Amino acid sequence: MKPFVPQLVYIEPQALEYPLGKELKEKFEGMGLEIRETTSHNQVRGIPGDNDLQQYRNAKSTLVVGIRRTLKFDTSKPSAEYAIPLATGCMGHCHYCYLQTTLGSKPYIRTYVNLEDIFDQAQKYMDERSPDITRFEAACTSDIVGLDHLTHSLKKTIEFIGQTEYGRLRFVTKYHHVDHLLDAKHNGKTRFRFSVNSRYVIKNFEPGTSSFDERLEAARKVANAGYPLGFIVAPIYLHKDWKEGYYELFQRLSDSLQGVNLEGLTFELIQHRFTKPAKKVIEKRYPKTKLEMDEEKRKYKWGRYGIGKYVYQNEDAKDLEMTIRGYIESFFPGAEVQYFT
Repeated sequence: MKPFVPQLVYIEPQALEYPLGKELKEKFEGMGLEIRETTSHNQVRGIPGDNDLQQYRNAKSTLVVGIRRTLKFDTSKPSAEYAIPLATGCMGHCHYCYLQTTLGSKPYIRTYVNLEDIFDQAQKYMDERSPDITRFEAACTSDIVGLDHLTHSLKKTIEFIGQTEYGRLRFVTKYHHVDHLLDAKHNGKTRFRFSVNSRYVIKNFEPGTSSFDERLEAARKVANAGYPLGFIVAPIYLHKDWKEGYYELFQRLSDSLQGVNLEGLTFELIQHRFTKPAKKVIEKRYPKTKLEMDEEKRKYKWGRYGIGKYVYQNEDAKDLEMTIRGYIESFFPGAEVQYFT
């Protein structure tokens, strides 16, 4: 899969007051991309398209270069203490993604160029919590690796965290464009996690992302570069022959990582869930999706902020968890496993 290149770029005038903003403008001009001005990354208008679906798809290939003005970081429990805001939005088209509703009417991709301000705030959080470790998640509302070949914001963040005493960085990706990150001075303080899944899930629900084999090749590269490695299997999805499909996943994963140092390997498992608003948006944006979202087959579970979600019935959920845990124990004994419903 080729690296992401935006079809349309918007730039906030204030972004050009920062070195990265100037650099990106010059880069995109050199690439011959259409560049427009916007007063705010939250108020982007004029994305082309004759209807909502066309505008949505065009928005997913639109990049907005802006300033992160709100420097109060969101919490990111349980994976980290804080979400470090490097970017928002994703170029992928994963049908099940929670960003379908989280980003609502703003599915375009935003990158923030005031990295010095962001790093200063991150340092304040670390100072407040020291001597405890402070973990930062860099992929809560984006897939930062899919964008970083253009911005190198992630690389700068990896090296910033690498020189801190109490900071740690983590992120997850479905993209394999990692070569520019291999020589980053991470000092073992950044965990690289790849999102993987069965062939059925990747084929049917993850268009616009790197192939499974490409992700595995990238995982070998980053592990050999000394990064702590992890995998996220999400969503774990009940499809036809799912047990065979997930067994093959871990078998291929194990085969591809032969000879790689897997000390400290982690797995995060998240079963498929959806909300009523998400279902409505997904069916509108991906009208031919095969994603099963039948409320009658699910159990309603109350979530945070009073918003409930539909998860698998207890028996199905238990079968999923025990099966996947068994595969991991068989192929990767000693790996740390976390399971989320």
